[in-house]
Amino acid sequence: MDDYISIALPKGRLGEKVYSLFDSIGYGCPEILEQNRRLIFTDEANGVRYFWSKPSDVAIYVERGAADVGVVGRDILLEYEPDVYELCDLGFGKCRMCVAGLRGARFDSGRALRVATKFPHIASGYYASRSRDIDLIKLNGSIEIAPVLGMSDVIVDIVETGKTLRENGLEVFEEIVPISARFVANKASFKFKNAKIEEMLSRLGSAMEVSE
Repeated sequence: MDDYISIALPKGRLGEKVYSLFDSIGYGCPEILEQNRRLIFTDEANGVRYFWSKPSDVAIYVERGAADVGVVGRDILLEYEPDVYELCDLGFGKCRMCVAGLRGARFDSGRALRVATKFPHIASGYYASRSRDIDLIKLNGSIEIAPVLGMSDVIVDIVETGKTLRENGLEVFEEIVPISARFVANKASFKFKNAKIEEMLSRLGSAMEVSE
């Protein structure tokens, strides 16, 4: 397996799009499309091994060397700061990390702002840069309900279309950072499998140029 490139893919629509891209540039693995419960898929002809992972775990697999490369959202890279090489922006999976709250709401600057989020590191860093005291509320599920119930003043979360916000009477107050899918590599793999990873990176670059 040392000659293979091991690729961690995020489960869901993003991962399916990523696999289609890799397949189109010569790294196909037909077994991955079969209906089964297998966790690892290998294609000897193309020298690749794939596995699906929870999106937030992709960077961990890459950082720890279980995968040579992977695709992960920029939100994960900013939140967890894994020790990996970020090689390129794939240009899809685009969305925004935003501050949102009840439409038209105003807040007392004399007290800590109550912020509900799945991304405590990003939220803390953002408000620290603005010298704003916050009361951070870490949630794991649908956080849009927190301001509606009066538990938080605002939320910090990923916004794609904004439909969920609008349907719950919320609006975007500020955009923190744009988010998209990033191609990342394990640092040791990038050194010892450099030629293979650079070839993959080159093919990805050519494919993205064609799609623009």
